[in-house]
Amino acid sequence: MAATELYTKHARVWIPDPEEVWKSAELLKDYKEGDKVIQLRLEEGKDLEYCLDPKTKELPPLRNPDILVGENDLTALSYLHEPAVLHNLKVRFIDSKLIYTYCGIVLVAINPYEQLPIYGEDIINAYSGQNMGDMDPHIFAVAEEAYKQMARDERNQSIIVSGESGAGKTVSAKYAMRYFATVSGSASEANVEEKVLASNPIMESIGNAKTTRNDNSSRFGKYIEIGFDKRYRIIGANMRTYLLEKSRVVFQAEEERNYHIFYQLCASAALPEFKTLRLGNANYFHYTKQGGSPVIDGIDDANEMVHTRQACTLLGINDSYQMGIFRILAGLLHLGNVGFTSRDADSCTIPPKHEPLTIFCDLMGVEYQEMSHWLCHRKLATASETYIKPISKLQAINARDALAKHIYAKLFNWIVDHVNKALHSTVKQHSFIGVLDIYGFETFEINSFEQFCINYANEKLQQQFNMHVFKLEQEEYMKEQIPWTLIDFYDNQPCINLIEAKLGILDLLDEECKMPKGSDDSWAQKLYNTHLNKCALFEKPRMSNKAFIIQHFADKVEYQCEGFLEKNKDTVYEEQIKVLKSSKFKMLSELFQDEEKALSPTSATSSGRMLLSRTAVKPAKARPGQASKEHKKTVGHQFRNSLHLLMETLNATTPHYVRCIKPNDFKFPFTFDEKRAVQQLRACGVLETIRISAAGFPSRWTYQEFFSRYRVLMKQKDVLCDRKQTCKNLLEKLILDKDKYQFGKTKIFFRAGQVAYLEKIRADKLRVACIRIQKTIRGWLMRKKYLRMRKAAITIQRYVRGYQARCYAKFLRRTRAAIILQKFQRMYVVRKRYHLMRATTIVLQSLLRGYIARNKYQRMLREHKAIIIQKHMRGWLARVRYCRSLKAIVYLQCCYRRMMAKRELKKLKIEARSVERYKKLNIGMENKIMQLQRKVDEQHKDYKSLLEKLTSLETTYNTETEKLRSDVERFRMSEEEAKNATNRVHVLQEEITKLRKELHQTQSEKKTIEEWADKYKQETEQLLSELKEQNTLLKKEKEELNRRIQDQAKEMTETMEKKLVEETKQLELDLNDERLRYQNLLNEFSRLEERYDDLRDEVNLMVSIPKPGHKRTDSTHSSNESEYTFSSEITETEDLPLRMEEPSEKKEPLDMSLFLKLQKRVTELEQEKQSLQDELDRKEEQALRTKTREEVEGPPVRGAELEYESLKRQELESENKKLKNELNELRKALLEKSSPEVTAPGAPAYRVLLDQLTSVSEELEVRKEEVLILRSQLVSQKEAIQPKNTMTDATILLEDVQKMKDKGEIAQAYIGLKETNRQSLQDYHMLNEDGELWLVYEGLKQTNRLLESQLQSQKKSHDNELEALRGEIQSLKEENNRQQQLLAQNLQLPPEARIEASLQHEITRLTNENLDLMEQLEKQDKTVRKLKKQLKVFAKKIGELEVGQMENISPGQIIDEPIRPVNIPRKEKDFQGMLEYKKDDEPKLVKNLILDLKPRGVAVNLIPGLPAYILFMCVRHADYLNDDQKVRSLLTSTINGIKKVLKKRGDDFETVSFWLSNTCRFLHCLKQYSGEEGFMKHNTPRQNEHCLTNFDLAEYRQVLSDLAIQIYQQLVRVLENILQPMIVSGMLEHETIQGVSGVKPPGLRKRTSSIADEGTYTLDSIIRQLNTFHSVMCQHGMDPELIKQVVKQTFYITGAVTLNNLLLRKDMCSWSKGMQIRYNVSQLEEWLRDKNLMNSGAKETLEPLIQAAQLLQVKKKTDEDAEAICSMCNALTTAQIVKVLNLYTPVNEFEERVSISFIRTIQMRLRDRKDSPQLLMDAKHIFPVTFPFNPSSLALETIQIPASLGLAFISRV
Repeated sequence: MAATELYTKHARVWIPDPEEVWKSAELLKDYKEGDKVIQLRLEEGKDLEYCLDPKTKELPPLRNPDILVGENDLTALSYLHEPAVLHNLKVRFIDSKLIYTYCGIVLVAINPYEQLPIYGEDIINAYSGQNMGDMDPHIFAVAEEAYKQMARDERNQSIIVSGESGAGKTVSAKYAMRYFATVSGSASEANVEEKVLASNPIMESIGNAKTTRNDNSSRFGKYIEIGFDKRYRIIGANMRTYLLEKSRVVFQAEEERNYHIFYQLCASAALPEFKTLRLGNANYFHYTKQGGSPVIDGIDDANEMVHTRQACTLLGINDSYQMGIFRILAGLLHLGNVGFTSRDADSCTIPPKHEPLTIFCDLMGVEYQEMSHWLCHRKLATASETYIKPISKLQAINARDALAKHIYAKLFNWIVDHVNKALHSTVKQHSFIGVLDIYGFETFEINSFEQFCINYANEKLQQQFNMHVFKLEQEEYMKEQIPWTLIDFYDNQPCINLIEAKLGILDLLDEECKMPKGSDDSWAQKLYNTHLNKCALFEKPRMSNKAFIIQHFADKVEYQCEGFLEKNKDTVYEEQIKVLKSSKFKMLSELFQDEEKALSPTSATSSGRMLLSRTAVKPAKARPGQASKEHKKTVGHQFRNSLHLLMETLNATTPHYVRCIKPNDFKFPFTFDEKRAVQQLRACGVLETIRISAAGFPSRWTYQEFFSRYRVLMKQKDVLCDRKQTCKNLLEKLILDKDKYQFGKTKIFFRAGQVAYLEKIRADKLRVACIRIQKTIRGWLMRKKYLRMRKAAITIQRYVRGYQARCYAKFLRRTRAAIILQKFQRMYVVRKRYHLMRATTIVLQSLLRGYIARNKYQRMLREHKAIIIQKHMRGWLARVRYCRSLKAIVYLQCCYRRMMAKRELKKLKIEARSVERYKKLNIGMENKIMQLQRKVDEQHKDYKSLLEKLTSLETTYNTETEKLRSDVERFRMSEEEAKNATNRVHVLQEEITKLRKELHQTQSEKKTIEEWADKYKQETEQLLSELKEQNTLLKKEKEELNRRIQDQAKEMTETMEKKLVEETKQLELDLNDERLRYQNLLNEFSRLEERYDDLRDEVNLMVSIPKPGHKRTDSTHSSNESEYTFSSEITETEDLPLRMEEPSEKKEPLDMSLFLKLQKRVTELEQEKQSLQDELDRKEEQALRTKTREEVEGPPVRGAELEYESLKRQELESENKKLKNELNELRKALLEKSSPEVTAPGAPAYRVLLDQLTSVSEELEVRKEEVLILRSQLVSQKEAIQPKNTMTDATILLEDVQKMKDKGEIAQAYIGLKETNRQSLQDYHMLNEDGELWLVYEGLKQTNRLLESQLQSQKKSHDNELEALRGEIQSLKEENNRQQQLLAQNLQLPPEARIEASLQHEITRLTNENLDLMEQLEKQDKTVRKLKKQLKVFAKKIGELEVGQMENISPGQIIDEPIRPVNIPRKEKDFQGMLEYKKDDEPKLVKNLILDLKPRGVAVNLIPGLPAYILFMCVRHADYLNDDQKVRSLLTSTINGIKKVLKKRGDDFETVSFWLSNTCRFLHCLKQYSGEEGFMKHNTPRQNEHCLTNFDLAEYRQVLSDLAIQIYQQLVRVLENILQPMIVSGMLEHETIQGVSGVKPPGLRKRTSSIADEGTYTLDSIIRQLNTFHSVMCQHGMDPELIKQVVKQTFYITGAVTLNNLLLRKDMCSWSKGMQIRYNVSQLEEWLRDKNLMNSGAKETLEPLIQAAQLLQVKKKTDEDAEAICSMCNALTTAQIVKVLNLYTPVNEFEERVSISFIRTIQMRLRDRKDSPQLLMDAKHIFPVTFPFNPSSLALETIQIPASLGLAFISRV
């Protein structure tokens, strides 16, 4: 297809324009071959003839269709050329407020000069993990692409940021580094990412300055390598710097500033630590006041100084070094104020005790005399001797400035080295991402050495860029296997050779610097001789011999040679450096110590970079073999070496390009200057990318996308099953030239313009189809309308025509009569007018002819007299001219003769001054000649300065003359004002006369008013009557108002009720917020706990020292863990390191007085405890003594004793309560009186006192338990004594057995008892005869039963009291924990230190508690063992007695007597629904039931929640046994086991869902069977019998609730991870309704196709996944309310992610996409209806997405539309609404963009709305979860344990 076919009528083109660069125009007629002129019409309506170039005949570039304007990627445009790129960038920047645009592999960033809310954490999270083409262009997308390629390809990456000063390079680089720091995190706790970001404030303060183009311009280039480890986390960074602009230290242009650090110092001069620097205002110092602009609007330099110092501290530059830096910088400011006074033309001095120099020497630690001497003198070395020569004032000033620049450069390099040391990592670097922030191409009116180096660097970067673009194109063609044709692209190697090759510009410059008499002029001549007319890129200006021109890739640049040599040498006097090296100031001497080392050829800095701002120091005397030639390296040579090193680094990485564009030179926000933008686009290589892309196949379509787009061009028979062949057949028909396209493996490649041609054919066909449809519909509508109108018209015509006929007849009669009258009247008028005109004409002719004749006579007379005057005048002029020429000739002859005489005289003088004569005069005359030449130079400079003064005087003279002229004009104005004043006087007199007239008028009006007053009286009387009538009406209205008031009262009550409802809703919201905060804290706590576990595991692995028997205490139980400290077996060997680590920590200051008081109080408590113990022992002895008395005194005495004992016990209990109160007061005193530092968790005093208090309280509890045990024993013994004397021996025997403590004693007692039985065996028959033996046997059995029943009752009461005491301890500990939390909040610690301190405190607290618990367990075990021994002795004795008795009992007696068991009878039916297991089987139970359980098998085959039921039944059995240790151990093991499973398989949805369901069921069981009335009312009577009897597990319910919250949050994260890749593809990209949204031409960064391939997700994928989630949760028996909350959270995530992507993707904001979204949302709603989940609140979470879809579809033109949008979009924020409107993009030509005025109307209407300024929704937000009580109807006794669970060791009870 020929390109000329597109130049048809109405086609739009771009034509060049001097103002706007390119202007749009429309063709008025078709273009034909051979036409030399094109008829155009501009947009403003002006017609134009555009002449084509007769040589090239190049047509103007075509304009892209409107639907392609504003594309994210410029390569997606149909026509790729400069005007299209410029227009697309302008539309995106001005209309859509989008600053980023892709151009192939380049990100174009336009500086908005305004803070935009597009760099927050939410935006970073949105771009993290996304493909580069899936989101709108952003710097974060480039950073993510680099990070992803580094991880995927394991290749280092580079981000090259370039642009002009003020284009935003530094900000772009800063945001890229922020992205890496946020996404990757650091591999250690050293917070490397914070250090990397902290390097920015330091480098900006010492390397950035205000220029006319930018308030924060980087005056150096830098390349930052961010290092990553194998897990791609930041471990360190390294920085290289390039070409610092040192001249700015000593000179600033108008409206510019020096480096920021100087102004920050001056702004902070009032600080006490800066008093010694003796600083002041910035206008006081010469080095900071030259620009005349010391303050930047909106910037507080003092505040910036604080940030700089904080950054230095974070990077390890301590306060002493910081003060050293500030001391050197302050010295430089004072050095700039050092003044010189001239003694003569060749020498100068510094005044004695010159204050600035004195301060400088004091700050630098050098001698005043030496420094003042060498500032005014220098050394000159010749072959034979060395001279100390004074220097002139100008030379001294230059030397001073050179010294200041040198010191600043050294300090800059020192700071960079220290920053690199701080960022250096000891961990081996696996890969890195480099961020290059370097200056762009520069061209000014005067270009010098700096611009030359900058443009040289840009030439190298442009070459690398071109090669990379070329390489990518080649790889794409080879991958698609299409024929590779060489693309011609601009190669700037010749320009680089011109600069850096042998005998290039840099070589010649270095060679000239080595010449003793080298100068800029001689170097320029060498350049001309070497390159002029030999290199096409090198030119010489026409009007200058001290400049040269280089044709760079971007533009021609003219460089002025003046100053090149001096800047390349960069010299400073060595004597001044020696003075500084001898300084007493250690840091200053450090700067110059390693100067030779730094300049040696083999050395480099610690960062491995070449220093570019080095200064070559002039040696005092050249000695043979003094130093290597490397010492004299020039700046150009250093820059070339470092640039080669940079290019090697970049070539070894994968580059990513960011081109920053400055839209205007005035820093106006969102203002676009086309000229400046085009200059930068040409300079930064964007247009070169376009050109390379356009030279090949810029447009690329996949076969599926091509088929979907151009299906309308095919017929049904053309559509084949093979999409590829179908596309080939279509293209062969449409495009005949096969070179215009190529078929690849997966794509079709088109040359430039072909897609536009296809789009034109498609649009034409669609237009024809639309016209046909419109034609048919309009014809049918018009026919119906026509028939209806025809019928009505016929009826109207019938009546109208009759009326018209009658009127016409009447009209004819009247017309005939009128014509006759008119005929006679007109004849009379015309005849009269003719006679009058004839008479007038004759008179006029006679007068005119006489006047003409007189004029002719006068003219002839004047001409005759003028000829006579001219004759005489011309003669006089000829004579004057002759005399003047004669004088000029004589004067010229005189001048010529004088010139010849002067030449002759000069020759004679030259002959007189022969060389031989001068040789005879003096050998040292050459030096004098040099001095004379210098004097001549100085005089020449003075002459220049006088000329400047003269010009300044002329300017002042001109200004004064202008002032005088203005004064004259002012006087004239005053005269005019005086005239005006006189005129005003006349006007005032006239006004007085007018006023008198008005006075008469007012008098007359007064009379009329009096008359009117009389009338008014009459009217008022009438009004009174009317008012009376109205009064009656008002009464009626009053009654109506009363009725209305009553109605309003009712309404008020209703409104009050509504308000109450709203307030309750608000309270519910507040409750949800509090619940959310609490759950977030739980989430954060679990995260920290996991982090702590991971760190501890890593430490254990690193140390590789096994710790046997260690079981980690899980601290996820929040504050409740302190109440029931779970059994964690910590051995002494493990506790030892913890104790050893405590002294190494930094202890906080302790209040010793308070500590001693508390310690004294603790000792008193211990003494009281001991006294109570002694008293208890005495009571026990008294109890034993009174037993003998009880036998004698009988029951009355025994009752008195019992009362006495009860009173004693009450006294002991009251004493215990007092002790508890004192302990509570002591704790309160500790918490109230001590300082926050002392009482802070983890403080030494706090730990010591808390340990002592807890130990005392626990010992008291133990003693109380012992008292209760003894009391129960005493009571049982007293009640067991029978009144019969026969029982005395048995009771004495029991007492004796109780007293026995050793096993040996019990054995001896048993043997003795047997012997006595044997001895008394012979007496049994006698006893049996009387029945006494049988009575003894019965008494023993009753005693045994009584003892056992009393023992059980006492044990129950003891357990109940123990639980009550534990509850008190629990409340005390809760109070303590709350106070700890309040204290912890007040700690002013950073987050990391706070976390470490809390974890350390938690560890120490747990170890102490576990140790105390172990001690208590030992004590309790002893008492249990003691009681068990006693019971065994009793059982044995009774057994022996029974055996002895049974031997003497007859069988008949045995049958008659019912057999009674020894133990308490337990009926089986009373203990159903419990499971019994051994203590040793607990790990096996946890392993089989929790750790190794597979959720899928349990969920399918068994009842839901079976593990929870089994665990609860085990807890019930432990509760029945009253074994608190077993309950505690089982619950702890269960919770830890669940956590372990979730940590191991936490990414499996089934596992997390299964354990969430079982944890909730376990929690519900604990509530259902707790015995509380609120829960028991839901149970059956049988279930109420199964309630827990001994333990109140309310605290454990809270722990399980917290665990369930954590599992729920983990479930949400798993859901999110599974759904995240599906949401965008299924909800946005996939076309659920096929054919609604058209596929637009894709760019280079192609997004995922909307056509569903095999690997893409669709809406059906999301619904299938939702079905899977729902079925899994239902199978696991999850509570319905919890399922609703999970679904609500899932829908919220879906809506938030979809809306966030919509807000960040311009291609998705269209009418058709809104329709797709609404359809997808309706499908989700249908799913909710199918699952009966419409009342879950899930639909409401999709409301923002629904409103965004509606916003895409509604009409957006008028004010009514704006009002409708504002009322409709109440769930969207203002920022979101405006963003959607800005991003709205038409997909086809029938849609229109949203106008800017409409968007502003929306903003005005929404300005009062108070909503969040945040653009994106928080997709990570988790709604607070609740667990409503859901009792189970399942009976516990019916539950069977399947054999598949492997729980055979458990038995049902």
